[in-house]
Amino acid sequence: MNDMNGLSHKIYLELTPPGPGDSMSDQQRIAAALRAEWGEVKFPLPVLRCLYPLCTETDWHITVTLGWNGVQWVITRLEQGDTSASHYGLCADLGSTTLVMEMVDCRTGQVVGQASAYNHQIAFGEDILSRIFYSTGNAEKLAEIQKATTDTFCEVMAALEEQTGIPAEQCAAMTVAGNSAMIHFLIGMDAFCIFSSPYAVHADQPGFLWGRDLGIPLDGFVYCYPGKANYLGGDIISGMIATELPEHEELSVFLDIGTNGELVVGNREFLICGAGAAGPALEGGVVRTGMRAVKGAVSAITLSDGIFHLETIGNGTPKGICGSGIVDMIAELFLNGWLDVKGKFRPEASDQIRWLGEEYGVEYAPGLFFCQYDIDEFLKTKAAAYTMVEYVLTMAGISMDEIQRFYVAGAFGTHVNKESAVTIGLYPDIDRSRLISAGNSSLKGARRLLLDIDCLKKLPGILENMTYVQFGDVGDFLHIMVGATALPHTDIQRYPSVIKKLKDRGILL
Repeated sequence: MNDMNGLSHKIYLELTPPGPGDSMSDQQRIAAALRAEWGEVKFPLPVLRCLYPLCTETDWHITVTLGWNGVQWVITRLEQGDTSASHYGLCADLGSTTLVMEMVDCRTGQVVGQASAYNHQIAFGEDILSRIFYSTGNAEKLAEIQKATTDTFCEVMAALEEQTGIPAEQCAAMTVAGNSAMIHFLIGMDAFCIFSSPYAVHADQPGFLWGRDLGIPLDGFVYCYPGKANYLGGDIISGMIATELPEHEELSVFLDIGTNGELVVGNREFLICGAGAAGPALEGGVVRTGMRAVKGAVSAITLSDGIFHLETIGNGTPKGICGSGIVDMIAELFLNGWLDVKGKFRPEASDQIRWLGEEYGVEYAPGLFFCQYDIDEFLKTKAAAYTMVEYVLTMAGISMDEIQRFYVAGAFGTHVNKESAVTIGLYPDIDRSRLISAGNSSLKGARRLLLDIDCLKKLPGILENMTYVQFGDVGDFLHIMVGATALPHTDIQRYPSVIKKLKDRGILL
């Protein structure tokens, strides 16, 4: 079976050994066999040192691994015999909280294993800014964070090796998508530039790097997706490759919601993009009983007859509530008339709403409360995400009716209930078939590039077509946001389906 059109290839060669009248060097003998299809290949020093005695001991029956370095094919590994059937690669989504990685069969495109781990950088701060302040201007501390990053890669690679039985270090190539700060830390570069004016990052297109130069045990190259700006990194560009948004004629919105919110609006003719702080609420960060989407987290809620019906990750005892559960919670409280349009508790609506000494709240599970402060903070987050979309659409002169695809990326977009998200005004009230969960588009784009080198040709055009909006510099952004803090919005006529739900339940607006 032939390899896919990826960033690496394995070729089995049966070459004629040197003999009388044939004194061609080992290096040139291999280069000549590859030239017609692969051009002039490069021999790095470790490969040159492997030529002898490997070639003679195997009677010149060898497998050559080729990796693309952005300019030419490079021999990254020599093996005895025919090992071309064992050709694997790695793709990774390097997040500030979690590193997710897949091992992929580069002949078939099949994912043979997936593993993840918390980013070891967390030891230096839960949030990115804390890590940046810790390491900026201090080479030793920056080296600590760089090593923590690569240690995370090593942990996940070891997990994949245990899971699949395939030595991860023998994978031929790796693609990585991450935000600008994560890529700076992976490379070992000071990331303070990302948060300080004039926001000129040090490197936005690191390209192909030797794995072992980074501290990643890989004989091949690691390719890092390019970024567009300080807050719009390679994870979003990878999302563009995954969704093919820049290739569509129809207008689309791409929204990646997490601690930051990143946005792209456009089609194959133009791309307007921007990013801003959405806040940790969507990951449960500002809710007192909030938690990440791990075992014990309440992930889905319905409220009927004053009783909370909960689903938890792992089906165990509730320990807290994650982002998707929070969206359900607020939607259900609103649809049951327990919250008004400003998101404030209506204590007269139910005796389940209790005064807790400083604020109202409800006990959704034994000992677990959801309070007014939690709602207020979450509504700021949802308002920021909504306003980014509204601002860019207005700036481009596009109405929501013209949007054919509204992609929501990331773990949050994968698990949140669409109806609940519309009810609270996080998503627009459009035909639900146009609301598309893009899943982990960062990882999907990394996998696609690993298997299709032609994706590289698309990246310059995508970056060139992008016009970046720095939301922090938009003077009236906070003013526009005020309207979106209401449930579902100050202009409720934008949400006819929510009006209908409320009327059907006899809830007066």
